[in-house]
Amino acid sequence: MSDKKYSNDVEVARSYYNSKDADNFYYMVWGGEDLHLGIYQTEDEDIYTASRRAIDRMAEKADKIDANTRIIDLGGGFAGSARHLARKYGCQVVVLNLSEAENERGRKMNREQNLDHLIDVIDGSFDDIPYEDESFDIVWSEDAILHSDDRDKVISEAARVLKPGGRFIFTDPMQTDNCDEEVLQPIYERINLSSLGSPAFYRKACKNYGLKEEEFEEMADQLTTHYYRVLKETEKNEPRLEGYVSQEYIDNMKKGLRHWVNGGKEGHLTWGIFTFSKEA
Repeated sequence: MSDKKYSNDVEVARSYYNSKDADNFYYMVWGGEDLHLGIYQTEDEDIYTASRRAIDRMAEKADKIDANTRIIDLGGGFAGSARHLARKYGCQVVVLNLSEAENERGRKMNREQNLDHLIDVIDGSFDDIPYEDESFDIVWSEDAILHSDDRDKVISEAARVLKPGGRFIFTDPMQTDNCDEEVLQPIYERINLSSLGSPAFYRKACKNYGLKEEEFEEMADQLTTHYYRVLKETEKNEPRLEGYVSQEYIDNMKKGLRHWVNGGKEGHLTWGIFTFSKEA
């Protein structure tokens, strides 16, 4: 494991995703490639297919992606999105991710799929990106920024490493702009944070760092669908998880997933694809 020093909240997230329970759960239940939300055509569609659709929808927000495009994926998990993009477009992708356990799994999958020559997996936090200014054509992130205790710093870092004319394309589970934070306490406690970002927060932060909003494709219903699908998959796969994931973890996960589903149904949560550009 890395000896890098992180803030308390970031270290909590790192320890969580490095745990055997979390690593095995996300790999065995969440589709095998990703840890992010999907875009579903039906409520019972498999998670893997919905996740691939979310990546493709995000890629459509870029001006273009080809072999000359350089992308950094902030909080890229098992590097599944990077593999999908590299395979489809031949682009170069850096995955910056906090969990060394996930990164080792991601590097192994990159090698197995003969994509390691296109993908670099780097241990680190997205509030301190270890690259020079204006290094990337696209800064990409899926459902990861919520885990930061300094989301403003994450946005400033994303803007810093983005080339002029480049795109910042990301998704994140968010609380709605008018949400009473007290109703989300069970979710905050589950992810060890005191808040979630909101559309208004991301709009303001990105504007402050010179990023222009191009689009917000809001799909709040997909958040509810996704967490409900993961809950059903968790319940269905409990016997298969025995010996790989502790029962305590499974019980806590099911409880947490129900909080996400309820928060979505009650209109307290939202999700979608934000696209910002940096002036050329």
